[in-house]
Amino acid sequence: MKPPLIILTGPTAVGKTSLSIRLAQALNGEIISADSMQVYRYMDIGSAKITKQEMEGVPHHLIDVLDPHEEFNVTIFQAMARQALAGIYERGHIPIVTGGTGFYIQALLYAIDFKENDSNGTIRRELEQLGEEYGNEYLHQILYQMDPEAAQQIHVNNRKRVIRAIEYYRLTGQPISEHNRQEREKTSPYHFYYFVLNCNRELLYRRIDQRVDEMIASGLVTEVERLKNMGCHRGMVSMQGLGYKEILDYLEHRCTWEEAVRVLKRDTRHFAKRQLTWFRRERDVRWLELEQFNQDQQQVLAYILREFAREEQKGEG
Repeated sequence: MKPPLIILTGPTAVGKTSLSIRLAQALNGEIISADSMQVYRYMDIGSAKITKQEMEGVPHHLIDVLDPHEEFNVTIFQAMARQALAGIYERGHIPIVTGGTGFYIQALLYAIDFKENDSNGTIRRELEQLGEEYGNEYLHQILYQMDPEAAQQIHVNNRKRVIRAIEYYRLTGQPISEHNRQEREKTSPYHFYYFVLNCNRELLYRRIDQRVDEMIASGLVTEVERLKNMGCHRGMVSMQGLGYKEILDYLEHRCTWEEAVRVLKRDTRHFAKRQLTWFRRERDVRWLELEQFNQDQQQVLAYILREFAREEQKGEG
């Protein structure tokens, strides 16, 4: 039998964190964070990182394990998450992957292969240099000529993934979109339950705006100032995260305070929209629309537990 794996994801600010804690408590589970920012120490407010108190004793993995200057990408996530899974299964617990980075979830779920063929990184360095000289639009246009489908899927400002897609094409002669399609067609080594929590757009956008206001009230500017004083700069992967690059622009007098807040709220809404687009493309996803549960997380939890129990019993039979 394949080992069980629960995924609880959804757009930013929809309420994944509190539901994941209740789910873990009900199932004697442990949580693996699929978040590209919560992995970093000292980056608590801008990443909306769960606090020790909010964990309520539930074991969490891949939170506060790297310093901001360290690299974090899908390959590193995959290796760390697999290691965490092995320990959770060994302890006889249920793993619950929660977070909003769909690409990371997909990589873990289908054991996607990220082999690197350019061992000395010459192509990547060349592309990074082009990006520095000519900007993100230029790189994105190169990708569009090679792989229009990937260009549509990857945001123009996600330089790291744009470079990776161009690099993959130059190394293999195959569009990365085709490679990803082949990898998605793999069967998963897990008996998985893929739940996406969602709510109507108007409510979601209100929650996003409220979260940004709460982050600012909690000291986001002070957090970014402290990171800046530690030597963190916009060239780091960690400082590309939402909430950090916008406040950094304000601190470096690139924009006004009002503009920084406006852009942060706008870009977070755009990010949520891209997350939903990603989840809609995934296979075997079960959507949990909060409106269908009267906005009541207890009802959502009861539904997840029923689905899990029913299918686990079916598997045992």
